[in-house]
Amino acid sequence: MLIAEFARVTGLPRETVRYYVRRGLLRPEQGRKGGSRPYQIFSEKDVELVRIIRVHQALGSSLAEIAEMITGYAAGQGNPEQTDALLRDHIVRLEQQRREIDGMWPF
Repeated sequence: MLIAEFARVTGLPRETVRYYVRRGLLRPEQGRKGGSRPYQIFSEKDVELVRIIRVHQALGSSLAEIAEMITGYAAGQGNPEQTDALLRDHIVRLEQQRREIDGMWPF
């Protein structure tokens, strides 16, 4: 699918899609049309990657951390232990944030 349809399916603005491509989070195939700027063709795999990116962003991961994880998996070097460690770190951060918020009560 082309960027317009991909943006519609994922709910992302086109500029965000382009940004993710520049950051290496998404790696669409290059189409044959478009001359010096070939069309980018996105797949269902890219739709799934956006879901993964959103989950990790919601958990507090930086785009750099997400890109590293995606790159590792794409290269066949990612491993479940690394992902597990990343998620455990997020749990620790979320628990710390909860304690900080709980400490604010009562006003």
